Amino acid sequence: MKRTRAKDTDDESGGTAPGGIQALDAALAVLRVLRSFDGPATLSDIAREAGMPPSKAHRYLASFIHAGLAVQKERSGRYDLGREASEMGVAAISRNNFVVQASDELEELATMTGQAALLAVWSHNGPTVVRLERGPSLTTTSIGLGSTFPLLDSATGRIFLSYLPHQQLRARLEQELDRATATGVSWPDLNPDAGSLEALATKIRRERVAFVDGRYIPGLIAISTAITNWQREIEVAVTLFGTHKGLLQPDSPARNALIDFASRHSIVSPDYLGKKTLRKKGVTDVPD
Repeated sequence: MKRTRAKDTDDESGGTAPGGIQALDAALAVLRVLRSFDGPATLSDIAREAGMPPSKAHRYLASFIHAGLAVQKERSGRYDLGREASEMGVAAISRNNFVVQASDELEELATMTGQAALLAVWSHNGPTVVRLERGPSLTTTSIGLGSTFPLLDSATGRIFLSYLPHQQLRARLEQELDRATATGVSWPDLNPDAGSLEALATKIRRERVAFVDGRYIPGLIAISTAITNWQREIEVAVTLFGTHKGLLQPDSPARNALIDFASRHSIVSPDYLGKKTLRKKGVTDVPD
């Protein structure tokens, strides 16, 4: 995880830097470093990542402990986030409504790209449309509010397939796989088996988008990506759809706008999720 290095300054008397208090900026940098570790960290590790002497980092940590933002483990002496930090995080999360925030800019996305746009969330029926903007060029389609998508046939469904924890989508996925096996259905890029599913999900996470070229609704092109939460899991799928095949081009303005939209509305950007997951799976050629 990328860590922010704090300015090393000896002025802790309230001197100001542009836009804020310099000592407070340095203190918050220490807190961000503490947050970036996967678990409790030593003073030397925290100081190194914050770019300051251990004695200075220790003073900040002591203040965080007094405020309940940090704790020090008795046996190891390592530092970790405290109860107050957890409560602040939960409070922030409870106020972050992904759908509402993304909805505010969905019309702008549709207008900018010239495509219809939708937001979908996961429900017991699968990916479900909760917001729809038809854009400047009206697309005649049966898709509307409350419409649900399959996991295997649709761009929106494939994004959930790639970013949603397996235990949440297992039942729905098994139904679709059983149906595909029974009817002999397959796709140009997917067979109804575990290996093919994992390969497709890995490709989608690497490219940050899923797309279909008319196999769900004849003639309709769709491209989708994920808005992800603090646990790097999908909260909302945002999808562009229309009849223009340029949507599928890797460098198309619409595709870039879609990825940027999802990144701005994610707490942790989907590209970071993809890199971390891919590297855990042994894929080493993932760009930084």
